[in-house]
Amino acid sequence: MMYLAKEARYQDMTYRRVGHSGLKLPAISLGLWHNFGDVDQLSNQREILHGAFDMGITHFDLANNYGPPAGSAEINFGRILREDFQSYRDEMIISSKAGYYMWPGPYGEWGSKKNIVASCDQSLKRMGLDYVDIFYHHRPDYDTPLRETAQALDLLVRQGKALYVGVSNYDAERTKEIAQIFKELGTPFIIHQPNYNMFDRWIEDGLLTVLEEEQLGAIVFSPLAQGMLTNRYLNGIPADSRAHRSDSPFLSEDKVEATLKIVKELNKVAENRNQTLAEMALGWNLRQPAIASVLVGASRLSQLQDNVKALAKLSFEDEELAAIETILNQN
Repeated sequence: MMYLAKEARYQDMTYRRVGHSGLKLPAISLGLWHNFGDVDQLSNQREILHGAFDMGITHFDLANNYGPPAGSAEINFGRILREDFQSYRDEMIISSKAGYYMWPGPYGEWGSKKNIVASCDQSLKRMGLDYVDIFYHHRPDYDTPLRETAQALDLLVRQGKALYVGVSNYDAERTKEIAQIFKELGTPFIIHQPNYNMFDRWIEDGLLTVLEEEQLGAIVFSPLAQGMLTNRYLNGIPADSRAHRSDSPFLSEDKVEATLKIVKELNKVAENRNQTLAEMALGWNLRQPAIASVLVGASRLSQLQDNVKALAKLSFEDEELAAIETILNQN
């Protein structure tokens, strides 16, 4: 049966401007880092993407190395795009990135012009696209001149392969430096993609100031700290959870248990706001004016539907923010 998007899909979504650009992103965007590789069921991927678009989530964030295996998320997304979303392409923001390891030899990763241009061409081919809306340099490369990386991203725009460019995982100083180069080149550099959540607030130590000064926006990943800022672990660690698996590099049972006391107290604040902890955590991220959107992942559509409920209450009382700070500052 052919997919037809819901007519009222834009009714309840909030859209926020990215810095001082003309681009608006949905306050909640869908990241395809996990759950869209060849190891995942295509029918479930399709259900999540359909449901996301029906809720007004227009932004789909990918990278060349997403999967597993690397590249497979772009291939699967491209297939569903071609079969189900072809007539909706102009309503979508699709992003990809280059920088992490993709192929053997000296050109298969980092930030050289050779790597970035080849990576973008490969990503476009995998997705069956003429262009992406945003193309990022995925991580800083301290061995390649910053100007070369900037010129490579600028070239992609001039070639019509990307509408806007961004960086990810750059610190404040390097972000300011590359922003100056992009100004000289006249490149539409509009966005930074850092990680940010209640447990990892590094962007507050300078980066947010740089974003404001350079009139850039941010879209943050890991807003729920790999699931620690949800109700998933409040009553113990489920056997099917990512924390329980020994192969998870970002999450472990020890890490979860170390934060459990704080998480339970944060959950009480959320309950007093008539929200789940995840809803409050997403809203807490979006309280920052520079943050246009939060990137969430989903292994099933119901998770995404729950996350979107955060948009019903984005404002915080001063007392609530103070209570959250007190809880987070516990040793």
